[in-house]
Amino acid sequence: MPDISKRTKLFSESVIRKMTRISLQHGAINLSQGFPDFNPPEQLTNELRRIAHAGPHQYAITWGAPNFRRALAEKQCRFMGIDLDPDENIVVTCGSTEAMMAAMLTACNPGDKVIVFSPFYENYVADTILSGSEPIYVALHPPDFRFSVDELTEAFRQRPKALILCNPANPSGKVFSPEELRIIGELAEAYDTFVITDEVYEHIVYAPFRHTYMASLPGMFSRTISCSSLSKTYSITGWRLGYVIAPREVIEGVRKVHDFLTVGAAAPLQEAAIVGLHMPDAYYEDLLQSYTRKKELFLGYLDRAGLAYTSPEGAYYVLVDIQKFRPESDMAFCEWLTKEIGVAAVPGSSFFREDVNRYIRFHFAKKDETLIAAGEKLLKLAAWE
Repeated sequence: MPDISKRTKLFSESVIRKMTRISLQHGAINLSQGFPDFNPPEQLTNELRRIAHAGPHQYAITWGAPNFRRALAEKQCRFMGIDLDPDENIVVTCGSTEAMMAAMLTACNPGDKVIVFSPFYENYVADTILSGSEPIYVALHPPDFRFSVDELTEAFRQRPKALILCNPANPSGKVFSPEELRIIGELAEAYDTFVITDEVYEHIVYAPFRHTYMASLPGMFSRTISCSSLSKTYSITGWRLGYVIAPREVIEGVRKVHDFLTVGAAAPLQEAAIVGLHMPDAYYEDLLQSYTRKKELFLGYLDRAGLAYTSPEGAYYVLVDIQKFRPESDMAFCEWLTKEIGVAAVPGSSFFREDVNRYIRFHFAKKDETLIAAGEKLLKLAAWE
């Protein structure tokens, strides 16, 4: 048969999803792929039950049902502090994964360069390659995962078309400070670069840290393509409801790309999710309190197990340093951990451009009883000297 495209040979399958399969194979507690094991808010599931009978069941408008876009614009205006037109500034996508891909294909031409911070969520490199672009890697230096201004400036001197910014960051849990965002914004303006943001963890930011939307900074809305989803905020990762927020000229391009990628997100799920977008501020406060408790619970077990880690500032991931175990590789360690200890993690090397083989990533978006069960298993590592 003919050869398949060369671009598919430039990146691997998702290591995160691979670890989920290994976890299922061995009956382990899956702390690798970041999805909850608890239900969404009852308001959403009750509304979904009603919509299952009442509809709609046919195509919505390609770039999002009008009532969903209106509710989304109202909610994001409240949190971003930006006036948004639901007809001109929003495209609804099949999850933030499609939102990022549509943003990349809209912003970049084949041969363009794109800045990617390392460590990175694995999709970003695949998105860059699939859009025909070339990644430029800029390190976020452990343990606090700050960038060097000199290194970032040197990357901008290569005239990138875009920079991908995950904030709060997966896998590091870093929350970019207003000063860091100001530096990125000034360089983006100086070198005429788009900033494509992934902000799916916008409501999971631990005190005293606060989330700042890049698009809300002075002068940055015109060059920011904001991507996010409802997945993490409402615990509905399987509903695949994402969105792009951007200036009208960008949205016109995103609409076309999105139309021919997926046609549109599921109409009944958009309808059912509107009730979530109308949640009061108290919902988001409770969400943060819940994840703060889960973080403290799980990190407490890591402390008792004698595991070194960087405490996350946002999101629900933690990078654990496994250097003291002197593993053959982080992948081999994760496979051993899954089979012998009964807890699945992701090898950190899948997130780093650098030759880093000392981290694994856990997530703690689980019921308390699940985290306790996983923590008790991880205590077996405390005897390791």
